[in-house]
Amino acid sequence: MSEKHLNEAIHTLKESGVRITPQRHAVLEYLLNSGVHPTADEIYKALEGKFPNMSVATVYNNLRVLRENGLIRELTYGDSSSRFDCNTTEHYHIICDECGKIVDFHYPSLDEVESLAEQVTGFDVSRHRMEIYGTCEICQSLETTKH
Repeated sequence: MSEKHLNEAIHTLKESGVRITPQRHAVLEYLLNSGVHPTADEIYKALEGKFPNMSVATVYNNLRVLRENGLIRELTYGDSSSRFDCNTTEHYHIICDECGKIVDFHYPSLDEVESLAEQVTGFDVSRHRMEIYGTCEICQSLETTKH
């Protein structure tokens, strides 16, 4: 993560009238630096040493503000906890069946699929989501060592 991305995000928040608290700054910085798609609890655990009086509710509130200002996406997959992604560009995800790790997967947008879906169904398509599932390299190696 570059300092430039952090400064741009802070500028976006300030332009929207959002106050930049130390906790909000830390949550944003964590998301931009982590390179993963953490849950709110993972963010809380990562920051609790630096902010011992911060609650999980504070993390959720900050994530909501960041999402509402278009700085992050909330990813929901079935019944599991929401995960948060600071990459708001159009992209897809590959998810490990074993550990739940989520990795960004870049592929040209499937706009033609949306157009076809509209033609076939009469729907006014607003978006789509593609998920790919498998076993990550770490879990594969763990499985190999078990046998």
